[in-house]
Amino acid sequence: MPELKDNVKYVKGVGEARAKVLNKMGIYTLEDLITYYPRNYEDRSKITDLSQTVDGEKYAIEATAITSITNRMLGRGRSIQKVVVKDLTDTCTITWFNQPYISSKIKRGEVYRFFGKMTVKMGRKEMTSPVFDIIDKNDNTGKIIPVYPLIAEIKATTIRKIIQNGLGLVKNLEETMPDYLVEKYNFMSYDEATRQIHFPSNFDKFKQARKRLVFDELLSMQLGLLKLKGENKQEQKGIKYDKKVEMSTVIDDLPFKLTNAQLRVLEDINKDMENDKSMNRLLQGDVGSGKTIVAIISAYKAVKSGYQAVILAPTMILANQHFENAKNTLEKYDIKCECVVGGMTAKQKKLALEKIKNGEAQVIIGTHALLEENVEFNNLGLVVTDEQHRFGVKQRSAIISKGNNPDVLVMSATPIPRTLALILYGDLDISIIDELPPNRKKIETVAVSQKLEERVNNFIKKQVEEGRQAYIVCPLVEETDNEDSVNLISAKELAEKYQKDFFKNYRVECLHGKMKAKEKDEIMQKFKSGEIDILVSTTVIEVGVDVPNANIMVVENAERFGLAQLHQLRGRVGRGEFKSYCVLKYTGNSETTRERMETMCKTDNGMLVAEKDLELRGSGDFFGTAQHGLPEFKIANLFSDLEVLKEIQAVAIQIIGKDPLLEEKENEKLKKLVDKRFTYKEELTI
Repeated sequence: MPELKDNVKYVKGVGEARAKVLNKMGIYTLEDLITYYPRNYEDRSKITDLSQTVDGEKYAIEATAITSITNRMLGRGRSIQKVVVKDLTDTCTITWFNQPYISSKIKRGEVYRFFGKMTVKMGRKEMTSPVFDIIDKNDNTGKIIPVYPLIAEIKATTIRKIIQNGLGLVKNLEETMPDYLVEKYNFMSYDEATRQIHFPSNFDKFKQARKRLVFDELLSMQLGLLKLKGENKQEQKGIKYDKKVEMSTVIDDLPFKLTNAQLRVLEDINKDMENDKSMNRLLQGDVGSGKTIVAIISAYKAVKSGYQAVILAPTMILANQHFENAKNTLEKYDIKCECVVGGMTAKQKKLALEKIKNGEAQVIIGTHALLEENVEFNNLGLVVTDEQHRFGVKQRSAIISKGNNPDVLVMSATPIPRTLALILYGDLDISIIDELPPNRKKIETVAVSQKLEERVNNFIKKQVEEGRQAYIVCPLVEETDNEDSVNLISAKELAEKYQKDFFKNYRVECLHGKMKAKEKDEIMQKFKSGEIDILVSTTVIEVGVDVPNANIMVVENAERFGLAQLHQLRGRVGRGEFKSYCVLKYTGNSETTRERMETMCKTDNGMLVAEKDLELRGSGDFFGTAQHGLPEFKIANLFSDLEVLKEIQAVAIQIIGKDPLLEEKENEKLKKLVDKRFTYKEELTI
C-alpha cells in the first residue's frame, strides 16, 4: 500500500524526468499531488444548442459531422484541418491547426461531443481546436473538468491524468476531523472531499467538498496560531517601564516633525510600556510612513528604564540602515547601539555577543543571526520585528524567549485589511500609521507594454542626465531553461545589455539575492552615495536602503509580481525632494493583467492595493509561508472565505479553551493535522 509521503515519481505517468517538473510546482510527494487543488472548473457536461451559442464563450455541443475532414497545407510543415458539423438548430465549422491525425478520428455522418470556444462572425459559427469525444465516451467531455495552475513544461491533460492515477493509489484517506465536528457540520469524509474536489460528480458535490477542505485548512491554521500564542500570554505579568522616562525628549530633538499618526501610535506604545501587562502590538504603516523612528523612540524608553531593546530586520541591508538611524538618533543620550548580521567575521561577532551578554550593548539591531542559540541578552525588555511578513511565527517566539516576557512590537509595511489582521494576529493590539510624512512626494505610476521600452529608456536617460538615479527590477536572477520564462529577461542579462548598449555612458550595476551579503552591501552603499546611476536588481531591494536621489522605479514583467509587492517596490522611490516615477512594464493583455496594472496606476493607498491583491490572487500567494510563516493556503481564499474564517475562529477558541494543547483523545486527529500543517522553514531565503 503506497504511503502519502512516497516520492511522486512512483505514480504512474510520472517517472524521474516528469517528477522534476512537478517539483517546480511544489509537488514532491503523493500527498502533495492529491492536495494540488484545481483553481477552476470547466462544465463540459451541459450540452448547448448551436443556436444558443454566442461569440467568445466556451460551450459543449453535440453535433453530426456533415462533411469529411479537409486537410490543407499552409507551407513550412503547417496545416489546417476543417469539418462542418450540425445539430438540430444550426451548423458550425470546427477547425484545428497542425493536427492531421484528426482525419482518422472524425468520420462523416457520426455524432460527436465537442468542447471549445465559439467564434461568431457575420452569423457564421466556428470552434477552434476543441477537445472532443465520440458520443458514448466521456474522456474529454460530458463531465466537470478540473483546471489546474500549470507551468509550460506540463499539459493540462497530463496533470489531470497523473492526479487521477495518484488518487487511484490511495484506497481510503485517513479522516482528519474529529467525529464531533464531522457530525455537527454534516461534512462529507475527507476521502470523498479530496476525490470530489478534483473530479466532482456535480457542482453540489463540489460545494460540499470545498466547504469541508476549507474548514480543515482554516481551522488547523487558527488552532495552530492559538497554540503557538498560548491563551495565558495576556495574563502574564510584563515589564512596567518608568513613567519619568519621556518619549518627548527624543521627539523634540528630532530634525523633522513627526506626523499626527506617528504621535498617536507612540502614545499607544507608551501606555502599553507603562502598563504591567506585556505589550503585544502590531504596527502597520505604508512604505515610507515612518515606522522605524517609532521603533527607535520606543527603544529609547526601554533603555532609559534599564532594559535592552532589539530590532530584528529581515535583511542585512535593512539591519545596517536601522543601525545607522538608531546610532545617529540615540548616541547623544549615551545609548550604545550594536549590529549583529550574518556577514560578520568570527572576531567581530564574538565581541558583539559579549557586549550584548554583559549589557554594554543596549539597542541591538540584527537579522536572523540574532535567533541563534549562542545569542544571550543581559536584560531584554523590548523586541521589535520589522517587516514581520518575512519572519515565521516560531521565529518571533524564538527571539521573545530570550527575555523575560519582553514587550513586543511587530511592524509590517504589508497592508492587511484590519479584519484579517485581527484574525491573523489575534493576540496583538493594532496601531496604524495612516498618513505619510509631508516630505513624501506622490509617485506617478504608469503601466506600459514592452513595446515602449525605448521610450522608457530615453526617459531614464533624461532623468540620470539631470542628476537622478534609477532602479530597474527584474523577476529573475539569471537565464533558466523554463519555457515559461521565455519572455522574461534576467537581472544579470539586462544589466550586461544596458552596460554595453543603451546606458553605456552611465554607471550600471546588478544586485541580486544570490550575491554574498558583503557584496550586496557594497553595491547598495555605492548606489546610496551616488557612485551608481542605474541599479538593475531583483526584489532584494523591496525592503532596502533609502536613496533620496533615486526617483525612478522601472519594473520589468510587472505582471509577474503581486500587487502588494509592486506597491512595496514603488515605495523605494519618492523619498527625496524630486518628482518620482514608477514604470510598470508588462506583457500579455489578459483581463486580470489589465485590472492589476490599472489598480497600481489609480491608487497609492497600500490597504486598497492589498485588498485588490487578495481578491485577484487569492490567499495562497498573499499569505503563504514566505509571507507570514503560516501554513500555505491551498484552497481557502481569505477574501471570499472571510465570513467562514470568522466562524472558524470562534470554533478554534472554544476548542483551545477546553483543550489548550489538544491533548484530549477526541482532539488527537486535530493535533495531528495542526502539527503537520505547521512545519516551518526556519531560515527564509531573502
